[in-house]
Amino acid sequence: MTELAEAAGVTVRTVRFYRERALLPPPRREGRIAWYNEHHLARLRTIGALLARGHTLGGITELLTAFEKGRDSHSAAGLLGLEPALTTPFSEEVPVRLTPEELAAHYPGEVTPENLSDSIDLGYVAVDGDELVHTSRRLLDASAALVREGIPLADVLDGARRVRTQVEAIAAVFADVLSAHLLAEDRDPEDVAASVDHLRPYAKHIVDAELSMALDRRVRSRLDAWLAEHGENGGGVGGENGGEDQDAG
Repeated sequence: MTELAEAAGVTVRTVRFYRERALLPPPRREGRIAWYNEHHLARLRTIGALLARGHTLGGITELLTAFEKGRDSHSAAGLLGLEPALTTPFSEEVPVRLTPEELAAHYPGEVTPENLSDSIDLGYVAVDGDELVHTSRRLLDASAALVREGIPLADVLDGARRVRTQVEAIAAVFADVLSAHLLAEDRDPEDVAASVDHLRPYAKHIVDAELSMALDRRVRSRLDAWLAEHGENGGGVGGENGGEDQDAG
């Protein structure tokens, strides 16, 4: 159950609660061992996606029941027919469970109450009993690397908040395009889900390519300006002096 909870980005307590509410089917049992599979993970992600869209647990229970009974329900088909698209996330982030000491080791001297509060507000870190759960291994490693390079964690988090605003706008562009051209009323939900799943990597490729080129332009411009200033005050002057000394000699 712990592995299932980690893969879904929820707590073990949440998994137990969903089991008690019959939102999650029982696991396959072999003796005292309970086996969960991809179906259980998909169900957890479906529940999370529907909750994010404003559905209540009671409403989700009814929708799931209708879907499983094969009832010809427009609401169930419309929402749960997109289950592959909803449960296969665009992100591929792997959450990381950490003790407070392990988190502090990633950011030596930087885990202040203010920074921890900001991390929780951003949704990067959640508290689960005596442990902390970071939402993304990649974000954890990248932010720790920035801190090791001398960038204060507070500035890293501030930058992350600014980036969040920009990527939400980018995501909205893709969502608008997909909605305008894929979510037609006469399309079969499974066909829509397949199209979204097929286009998923291309959205990432476009953003990655555009970001790489933008970084190249922006960072190169800043670096060129710094090198020009550095050359005037340091290495460049030495080179010019060296030439003058040679001429004078």
